[in-house]
Amino acid sequence: MLMNLSDFLLELLRQPGVSGAEIQTRDFLVPWWQPLADELLVSPIGTLTAWRRGTAPPPRQRILFAAHLDTIGMMVSQVEGEFLHMAPIGGLDPRVLPGQPVTVWAKEAPLPGLLVAPPDRLLPPENRGKPVPLSHLLIDLGLTARQVARRVRIGDRVTFAQPPQMFGQETIVGPGLDNRASIAALTLALEALQGRTHTWDAYFAATVQEEENLGGAKTIAYELRPHVAVAVDVSFATGPGVGEDKGVPLGEGVLLGFGPNIHPKVHQAMKAVADRLEIPYTIDYLPTHSGTDAMALQIAAAGAATMVLSIPLRYMHTPVEMVSLKDIRRAGRLLAEFVVALDEQDETWPSWEDEA
Repeated sequence: MLMNLSDFLLELLRQPGVSGAEIQTRDFLVPWWQPLADELLVSPIGTLTAWRRGTAPPPRQRILFAAHLDTIGMMVSQVEGEFLHMAPIGGLDPRVLPGQPVTVWAKEAPLPGLLVAPPDRLLPPENRGKPVPLSHLLIDLGLTARQVARRVRIGDRVTFAQPPQMFGQETIVGPGLDNRASIAALTLALEALQGRTHTWDAYFAATVQEEENLGGAKTIAYELRPHVAVAVDVSFATGPGVGEDKGVPLGEGVLLGFGPNIHPKVHQAMKAVADRLEIPYTIDYLPTHSGTDAMALQIAAAGAATMVLSIPLRYMHTPVEMVSLKDIRRAGRLLAEFVVALDEQDETWPSWEDEA
């Protein structure tokens, strides 16, 4: 396990990395993954992949684990005097935005700012008494119009500045846990595989641009052509408005996806490993698409046998996302043991047509 999972994740959450601007976060991850991999790969669009070679003679079977590195955020779309207009990157909930501290990643230096809304009575009649739409929100930097014009450019990225923090010993809160929690799980899995052998080649990818176009998953799966591909992401934990029919309590285990985006044999195999390890899990029924990198992994090139492993997360796509460290550890352990368990599989993974 990591020397200190909470310290690692708190520092990871402090790195900016909205879709299309993940370089600083990727660079933070490199020294952590370098000693845990036989080789690190960086794709042309920025996906970082740790490659652990298998022991079977080549050509070897290949498994790819993908967790997206990017987060939701904003982009400066217009400078109007002292204030900035912005456009969303990824899905934003306008109800939680007014009053949020943000950071504008200007070229010379990051600038602190505040998301502000006009008084309700000054909004158009159709918007009064309702959540203020993003088009009416502004960023106030506390600078003069001349200072703003000199320092800020259209296209500068904007991230939430809410600091991550621990609630007790096992609960972490902050922006970007979707999907930095899964990046931590991949890192734990890489650590757990140290000193162990496995016949398959195992690739662990921190993908880019998931929140906008699944670009990192599409391209890395096309390049590597994995036989099995597992998207590691977050899913809804129980909380306000999310009952146990729609979510899983924090700290009570991971979610195993099942549906048309999931290969039934891979689902069964991961479920068997979780049962053997006594890792608690809930079946996550996904009757349409999974909303994860698995949508791209499944259909890249000739396609791959795909699975989704999720970590419960509360308050998704807000500045105060919440995750249990217990569930991150469980996910990391399950991924590592799944790699080793692949040695018991047939040389070729069963086709989709085989009985589930």
